Amino acid sequence: MLLNYKLIPLQRSNLSHHSILGGIIRKFDLNFNKHSIFETFVFRIFRNKFVIRNSLELKKDIRALSLEELKAVFVENGDQAFRAKQVYEWLWKKSAITFDEMTNLSKSTRELLDKHFVINAVKVDDMQISKDRTIKNAFKLYDSNIVEGVLIPSTTRMTACISSQVGCSLTCKFCATGRLERLRNLNADEIYDQVVLIKNQAEEKYQTPLTNIVYMGMGEPLLNYKNVLDSVQKITSPEGLNMSPQRITISTAGVSKMIKKLGDDGVKFNLALSLHAANDAKRNHIMPINESNSLEALAEALKYFYEKTGTRVTYEYIAFKDFNDSLEDAQDLAKFCKHIPCKVNIIEYNPIDDGEFQQTTAERLDAFAKYLESKNIIVNVRRSRGKDIDAACGQLANKNKEGFVNRKMKKVI
Repeated sequence: MLLNYKLIPLQRSNLSHHSILGGIIRKFDLNFNKHSIFETFVFRIFRNKFVIRNSLELKKDIRALSLEELKAVFVENGDQAFRAKQVYEWLWKKSAITFDEMTNLSKSTRELLDKHFVINAVKVDDMQISKDRTIKNAFKLYDSNIVEGVLIPSTTRMTACISSQVGCSLTCKFCATGRLERLRNLNADEIYDQVVLIKNQAEEKYQTPLTNIVYMGMGEPLLNYKNVLDSVQKITSPEGLNMSPQRITISTAGVSKMIKKLGDDGVKFNLALSLHAANDAKRNHIMPINESNSLEALAEALKYFYEKTGTRVTYEYIAFKDFNDSLEDAQDLAKFCKHIPCKVNIIEYNPIDDGEFQQTTAERLDAFAKYLESKNIIVNVRRSRGKDIDAACGQLANKNKEGFVNRKMKKVI
């Protein structure tokens, strides 16, 4: 796994970073995580006119390997295949973040792993604790990007709210994260790490185990489909954290074709749709994704999902003052609820800086909920948690200056 650089003259005017790096990868037929050497490689190219002869160890993220691929690594190095299962258990069941923790492996085996592989563990870069005990985390990734995750304690449960993208692919007007450019999708291990870190916080600070996980942090989970489902597998597998999929909810702004794919894949976790308006004109205004995923298209996809899985869907509905909180809006929502068995979570709005929306009044919120209940719809009114530290729904990425102040912001029209 060593790459020996030779004296190679460079024509910088004819080559870009990516074409140079890609050409080297193709030439040597390597398979590795580009990000782990990208900065070193570019430095050597662009601060010099040629690549100095050098040997560079290309370390691959070991958690990108399947169990079978791990077995092949050990066999190729003259070791026993069962070692792979030991390592796999350390990585996904015991959540090890260094090879030194793998104490049932010989020192030589650990040194071999450390020589060729890396564990790109997520770290808590900053932590804030709300007056209501909610904990907001700024998580630093291996490439120094920041995402946020929240521990939400209540009398009956401990919930981890986790992110799926750095930034977001979408531009929902009421959401702070929607103002950030999407830089990249999170890998499955990065999503898994958020759960582990928040799980540890629940146990250490509140002596209570983590009970629920919601993919409602930064990003649109269904636009990172494979990595999100891979993370769920690692979290729910007996070889992983062994949590019940019924305690996991993935929330989407409404990507119709991917909702259907969830049905085809027979997922066991819960699905929530961030609806927020049951009128196309209003939903287009606050959620531009609705222009390509209309309420009609969503209803069709949700029916398909329910037929395939039999899982009741949750509709999330933020009530905005004088926008979507009238009885007429409640009637539209009640009509949409007829498509499949569902329940509605009405969410208290949490204003963001310079946002155009305001929180509705208690009287209008109560009247809205009572109308839905009169139509035999299951309704829960969710009160915001962690507002004082901007950890509430829609506020992630709002005030983490360290991680976001220099990030490119999208223009939300």
